[in-house]
Amino acid sequence: MKIFSALTTGALFLGFVVLGSCAKNTDVDASITNIAVTNPDFQVLEDAAIRGDVAVLLGNKNPNDPAGNYTVFAPTNAAFARLGLNSATDLTALTQPFLRNTLFYAVFSGLLPGSALTPGSVSPSALGAPGTQRRIIQRADGSLYVNGSKILNPDVRAANGLVHSVDKVLLATGGNIVQSAQALQSGQVFVAPELTFLVEAVIYADLVTVLSGPGPFTVFAPTDQAFKNFSPLLTKPADIRLLPKQTVQNLLLGHALSGAQFTSELPEGTTVTSAGGTSVTLGSFNNGVLTVQGANGTGPVANMVIPDVQCTNGVVHVIDRVLQ
Repeated sequence: MKIFSALTTGALFLGFVVLGSCAKNTDVDASITNIAVTNPDFQVLEDAAIRGDVAVLLGNKNPNDPAGNYTVFAPTNAAFARLGLNSATDLTALTQPFLRNTLFYAVFSGLLPGSALTPGSVSPSALGAPGTQRRIIQRADGSLYVNGSKILNPDVRAANGLVHSVDKVLLATGGNIVQSAQALQSGQVFVAPELTFLVEAVIYADLVTVLSGPGPFTVFAPTDQAFKNFSPLLTKPADIRLLPKQTVQNLLLGHALSGAQFTSELPEGTTVTSAGGTSVTLGSFNNGVLTVQGANGTGPVANMVIPDVQCTNGVVHVIDRVLQ
């Protein structure tokens, strides 16, 4: 099953340029490539392009746009650091296909100025997979977000388009919630498998069909370590089956909400009802994330480890505790 599909449009590849010595040439007009490479705040982004072995930072005119433009939502070094990615070495924790497609998801073919980034508007990405349109969200303070990523510095002009810097790496899978979890489980995202307990639990609880359905859902997905911390019985994924099936089903449904909501639009400071009928308390919106609690706000506090993962039928926020 191929979740993170690569681009198939050859013309788009013709518009990309691999980072190299020519990209450092300050005598040429400032293309998007030049801006990214010469700006130290985009060092990890440059490293990501090299690690992915793809032409991501655009240096030429876009042949698919009459004006030859691209628009890039460019994650800063701090955005990558949120995922524990601070250097080229750290990027080896991700598979090359996933890294490549993550960068494609940040690209729009054409000019998308700040004036067009209006609340509720959507834009297709160069990833081209189903369910990979990005959405603009405005918070009460007037700040703009693309999905759950805050737009920090819009409208940086380039010879071949625009750059909008953002505070989180935009993430999309091209698969539904179950397929996306299975991609993590099988090492298609991080080289080291993750969410292995969650996938086993979903299968055991007969929730594959539900969470593969149209939804949309918002799912808080506990890490493997979260499950291990939840019970001393859980030392490996198969141990999930030591628990009663109904218990596991109720537990998982307590991690799902109806509707697809990014961190920028979750109702902070409120208690909402999960798909299982239990309460989920959301903390305050702080630096782009929220804490999550079960048991009417008396359970363990879960932090978001990887927020705002867009799936075809919802949004997943990976958390560090199992909600009780």
